Amino acid sequence: MQRIKFDEDIRSMTEFRTEIASFFKQVRETKRPLIITQRGKGAAVLLDVAEYEAMIEKIELLQDIQTSISQIENGEGISQDRAKEMISEKIAQWK
Repeated sequence: MQRIKFDEDIRSMTEFRTEIASFFKQVRETKRPLIITQRGKGAAVLLDVAEYEAMIEKIELLQDIQTSISQIENGEGISQDRAKEMISEKIAQWK
């Protein structure tokens, strides 16, 4: 996702209502989120669908990494050699 350009990517709800089509086009073309404000405070974020999906994938990967770290810290992990051994055993069963 591209970094937000504060002078271009923060718009009021009033502007959003009147220029919605151009804001959709801007988000699609720039791949940057658009922050919509209401009464001077952040109210919503408009994202390109592909950028949103990429963001969700990254979050899921980070959650998996955090789960793995927690499991290792709790002594639930296995050594790399044991993991290779287990995978080799599974592959041998499929043949």
